[in-house]
Amino acid sequence: MQHPAHTLSANRRRPRALSYLAVAVLSAFALGGLYAAPDNGFDLSETLVPAVEIHHGGPPRDGIPAVDDPKFVPAGDATWLADDDRVLGMQLNGIAKAYPIRIMNYHEIVNDRFRDAAVVVSFCPLCGTGMAFSAQVDDRTRTFGVSGLLYNSDVLLYDRETESLWSQIMRKAISGKMKGSELSQLPLAHTTWRDWRDRHPRTLVLSTETGYARDYSRTPYEGYESSPQVWFPVANRNTRYHPKELVLGVRVEEKTKVYPFAELSKALPVLVDRFAGNLLKIEFDARNRSGRVLDAQGEEIPSTIAFWFAWIAFYPDSEVYEASATRP
Repeated sequence: MQHPAHTLSANRRRPRALSYLAVAVLSAFALGGLYAAPDNGFDLSETLVPAVEIHHGGPPRDGIPAVDDPKFVPAGDATWLADDDRVLGMQLNGIAKAYPIRIMNYHEIVNDRFRDAAVVVSFCPLCGTGMAFSAQVDDRTRTFGVSGLLYNSDVLLYDRETESLWSQIMRKAISGKMKGSELSQLPLAHTTWRDWRDRHPRTLVLSTETGYARDYSRTPYEGYESSPQVWFPVANRNTRYHPKELVLGVRVEEKTKVYPFAELSKALPVLVDRFAGNLLKIEFDARNRSGRVLDAQGEEIPSTIAFWFAWIAFYPDSEVYEASATRP
C-alpha cells in the first residue's frame, strides 16, 4: 500500500527510495487532511482484529489517493504499456477493462462502474494482491479510499460513507459501523498486458490521466518482489516457500486452499482438484505468470494471486497444493 520508505529503519535499508518518500509526503500535504495520529483519525477502539496489529504504513489517510473518476483509452492508444507489463483485468456486463500495475502502485484503489454495476478495484503492492469487489453493500453504493493503515502488511481500505476500515484480503470490515460486513469478491485477472489484450482486444485501459502528477514509468517498489524482506509485521509466518513466491489462493465455503506457482509449474496447465466438496479446475499460465479457478460448470470463481507470506499471514491453516514428483 505504501511507497517504499515507510519507517526510519526501512529508509536505512532502502536509500534509493527516499525520493519517493518525499513525493508521498509532499503530496499528502498538498492534498490536505493530514493526520498526525498513528491511527490516521480512525477509531480503533473496537476492532475485529487486535488493534496492536494494525500498523501505520507511513502516508496519512488519502496520502495515496484513490482514483475516483477513472478515464479509459482503447487498447491501441495504450502505447506506453509493454507486453510484459502487469495489469489487473476485469470483464463485467460485456465490458473489459485493464488496470495497469504501473498506475495501481500509486493509487491502490479505483472506484469504477461497469454500466450499472459499481465496483472497487484494489491492489496492495506489499502483498502483491489485486482484488475487485462489488461496491454495493447493504443496498448502498460505497466509495473507498486508502486509509494509510495496514493489517498483516495488507492495505486497509475505508468507505467514505461510514469510515469503516476494510481488510482487502479478509474481504471484511474490521471496524466502524460496517464491522463484520463482507465484500463480494469478483473475478479479476492478474496477468500481462500481452495476455489480457490478446484475450480482450477491445479492452479499455485505465489512462495515466488520473488527475495526479505521478511518474508512472517508474516503480516505487524496485526490487521488492524478489527480496525476502517483509516490511511490516504479520501475525503468521511460514518458511516453506520464498516469502514472495506467487500463489493462487481460493476460499470455498469458508475453507481456503493455496496453489503455489512453484507447484503449479510442475503440474499440467489445467489441474483438476477436489476441495471442500467441490470440483475445481485450476488453469495455470506459466508464460504470463497467471492463473484462475473454474467451478465444475466452467464458470470462473473469485481467486487471489498473492505473495506466499501474505496469504499465509491471513490463512495459516490453508490447505497447500503440492504437485506430484512427476506428471501423470
